[in-house]
Amino acid sequence: MPDRPDYTALTRGQLAALARVESGDAGLSVLQQLVRLAGETLGARGTAFAESADDHGRIIAATGVWAAVVGRRVTHPAEPRLDDELLHLIEGGDPRSMLGARCPGRETPVGSLHVYLDGEPGPEHRDVLELLASLIGRLYRRGSGLPAHGPPAPEEVRRDADRDLWVAVTSHELRTPVTVIKGYADTLTNHWETLGEPGRREAVRVIGARAGELARLVDRLLSAASEEDGSVGASPAGPFDLVEALREAAGELPADLRQRLLLGHLPTDLPKAYGNRDSIATILTELATNAEKYSDPDGTVEVCAGVDDDTLRFRVTDRGAGIAPEHVEHAFDRYWQADPGPHRPGAGLGLYLVRRLVERQNGWVSLRPREGGGTVAEVRLPRA
Repeated sequence: MPDRPDYTALTRGQLAALARVESGDAGLSVLQQLVRLAGETLGARGTAFAESADDHGRIIAATGVWAAVVGRRVTHPAEPRLDDELLHLIEGGDPRSMLGARCPGRETPVGSLHVYLDGEPGPEHRDVLELLASLIGRLYRRGSGLPAHGPPAPEEVRRDADRDLWVAVTSHELRTPVTVIKGYADTLTNHWETLGEPGRREAVRVIGARAGELARLVDRLLSAASEEDGSVGASPAGPFDLVEALREAAGELPADLRQRLLLGHLPTDLPKAYGNRDSIATILTELATNAEKYSDPDGTVEVCAGVDDDTLRFRVTDRGAGIAPEHVEHAFDRYWQADPGPHRPGAGLGLYLVRRLVERQNGWVSLRPREGGGTVAEVRLPRA
């Protein structure tokens, strides 16, 4: 870490960001530029900005050792003590190397800016971070493209959202197994002789698996229906083999989508993930379907998995139309669609459901543009 901030880089970066703001560009891309500037000016190993929303927040921009936490939900987005939540993500992290600053809004902070340095920060480092945090506050006061993940919601709206989620999850999770069962049953009825014994056995196997999934879902719904707050019922969490769950879920996708799926780097020696194994089928189905929707008819959808210090991850990537930086958070809003039309049907619920399902397992999900075109959807779950 340099003894003093790089004031030349700070000046140039400020002028570049302010020029973009004055030209009318005041959205997420400018915010990301300021977050990168904090790291460059302070020589930080990692930077992160957590945006406030309601009673929680979300990291919507990060670099360096924190690059993987984009999309993560946090508890205290407007407080420098968010450092505690980020510190455990760095192996051997030293709290003395952490620095955070509130980003002031009109009445309340809009979030907080954080850096992780190579040594203990001095007064000049703190002054520069607070300066950049104030610039982010000004960016929010422009009211263009920010906040990235929605304004605070009243309590009654949150209760309605929970009930809506219950109904939406029910319809989504029922639709998939029912569609598969009907499809395979029709195949058996219409092509019994031509399928042959192996084909018939496979069809019966899938029907049985999906029937079991329906039975588990009914149990969940009966349990959830008794909850006074209307929240979504969930199967018990526990350790599970992520790669095995992904391969099983991929094998039960609709045939046309399954043919476009490329199972890439899926190591068999990954540690166990901790969460709800049954949810992987729903999550993969939604992400792969979304990738297919915005890709060319002959484009592939790739699935890969890996592990970091604290999390397991899997990615669903495509070479489709891609996603604009200013849309990466709004894509998780209920009913939001980037380009609705007759050739891209949908209710705008898939990614919203994915985020809620993943966060119920203390994980997080994010989208980002793929280098060379396309989109990367990444899900992270805790290690068992």
